[in-house]
Amino acid sequence: MELFEINIEQLYTNLIQLFVAFILPIFTAWEREAESRSAGLRTFPLVSMAACSFTLLAMTMFDDPSAQARIVGGIVTGIGFIGGGAILKDKSNVTGTSTAAAIWATGAVGIAVGLGRLEIAVALSVMTFITFKLIGRVKEEVE
Repeated sequence: MELFEINIEQLYTNLIQLFVAFILPIFTAWEREAESRSAGLRTFPLVSMAACSFTLLAMTMFDDPSAQARIVGGIVTGIGFIGGGAILKDKSNVTGTSTAAAIWATGAVGIAVGLGRLEIAVALSVMTFITFKLIGRVKEEVE
């Protein structure tokens, strides 16, 4: 067995999945960047691609579903930690919670792509973007 055995068909499939994981969070990333939030055009695609990569590795390297589930659980925990860094508290004012939630949702997009559940990834990406654009306007009207 060689150190690096490359299955070209698998490489092609993985590159497509990683590209989808890169593209889907772009609209949310653009919106966060336009609002000058702590996370933006670099963070969201990176979170999604990393989550997709770890999921692909878990699904292809381990046959045991419980091992796969533990890895996915670790991804969710790690992304929560990253999102926690977006939350800032200043006296009685807390900011960044919606950005943190979007980072977490973006991780779920990457996991869904890695699991081959494109319908979930697309729906979650669209709904996250709509939450910021439409519901954000409603919030501004209420305030």
